[in-house]
Amino acid sequence: MPILQINFKLNVPADAYVSNSLGVAQAIAQVAGLRWKIWILNEQEQEAGGLYFFDTEQALNEYLSGPIVAQLGNHPAIRDASFKRFDVIEELTTATRGPVSAMAATQ
Repeated sequence: MPILQINFKLNVPADAYVSNSLGVAQAIAQVAGLRWKIWILNEQEQEAGGLYFFDTEQALNEYLSGPIVAQLGNHPAIRDASFKRFDVIEELTTATRGPVSAMAATQ
């Protein structure tokens, strides 16, 4: 159960980022193998990003090599993007009520 964390700095005000991201949210919702994305924002630091939960490592890799991520590198509202992969520690996540164990059972 791979997790992808993407963080970046904003070159625009946070409210402009949020309103301009509604269209891309629809495209991300259609990504094959993506269970969910949590959008994150630190307005004070002008930083944003997301946590993505994928069905498989292959789905994560396809997302990273796809057009949505490619557009991040060239988008004028964003700079300094970082991409980190993680595996879920199921036992600890279950103990703290993380939703991933229940979702993995439906695979």
